Amino acid sequence: MNILVLTSSNDSFNSVRPELEIYISLAKAGHNITLMTQKESAYSARFDKYKIDIIDTTFNKKISIKSIKLIKKTIKEKNIDIIYATNSRAISNATFACVATKVKLVSYRGTTGGLYRHDPSSYLNALNPRVDGVICVSQAVTNHVSKQVFSKSKKIVTIYKGHDVSWYNQMPTNLDEFNTNSNNFNVAFVANVRPHKGLIYVIKAAYELADLENLHILLIGNKISQEPYLSEIKNSGMENRIHVTGYRSDVPQIIAASDVLIHASTRKEGLPRVILESLASKTPVIASANESSLEIIEDDVNGFIVPIKDAKAIAQKTRLLYNSPETLERLTANSQNIINDKLSHKATAEKYIEYFESLLRESND
Repeated sequence: MNILVLTSSNDSFNSVRPELEIYISLAKAGHNITLMTQKESAYSARFDKYKIDIIDTTFNKKISIKSIKLIKKTIKEKNIDIIYATNSRAISNATFACVATKVKLVSYRGTTGGLYRHDPSSYLNALNPRVDGVICVSQAVTNHVSKQVFSKSKKIVTIYKGHDVSWYNQMPTNLDEFNTNSNNFNVAFVANVRPHKGLIYVIKAAYELADLENLHILLIGNKISQEPYLSEIKNSGMENRIHVTGYRSDVPQIIAASDVLIHASTRKEGLPRVILESLASKTPVIASANESSLEIIEDDVNGFIVPIKDAKAIAQKTRLLYNSPETLERLTANSQNIINDKLSHKATAEKYIEYFESLLRESND
């Protein structure tokens, strides 16, 4: 297959790896992969290694005559069979570029919500009639998209953005720089904070855990050192044991050095990457009961599921793991199982190939 991917690759290496490794696996399987993306990125060397052609592109507008012409030109020159567009601006430009061509256009959907029949902008996205298929990152996303799509001919499928445990074989971070160490019980929270990430409930849980003298909480990400979080930390009784790290490029290594990760999101998400990174790093997860988290975390097997917006439940499960090394050890031992099976990178790549080939078979029938 000749596949043209329209994407962005200018984020951190850990952030883009689960997606970009898919294209490398497709290339290794013998398919011709062209990426319209940023030429200089953390993945440039790996693209070169596997002879993936990069057309230096950034999709800055939902409708760009320049981008549309470039896509059309590439379709013709490279005899493209499949276009896979992974963000809203890429998708909208691709819908115009694919008019009057036989190429199959596939869009990616990574979030629940934001796509509705009554919203005109959705028709520049997955609801556009020119889009032949939608790859959804979780069953929760597929359920949402399926409710919005009119056409039965649009092929909607769930393909998890899998991981590989070998990606997480790095040495855990030495936590001394955060004024804690491996002898303590360390809890990690990771997010570029917005209200729906649920940080406030993690800090509220700290009020319930202040009596556990060697319990420490690491708050990792941007926008944490602001109100109301700073005041809540100060009043938690754990001010000296809650450590705000700011943005870090070594998040998986910090998670690997922690005993448990808390994912406290208050609304639906696509497939939380940080949960997969944590499980791949052998760190169990306490997650709020979002649909997507329920697809990853099996309660009392590789973590715990708690009600959304429930700080007391977060504290109770944290205390349970603190007081029961046997339970923590069991959850830790089970953490990688789902990554090696249902959410493996290998399974993801195989399903992408199967899905793309099925679209082409249908067009030839």
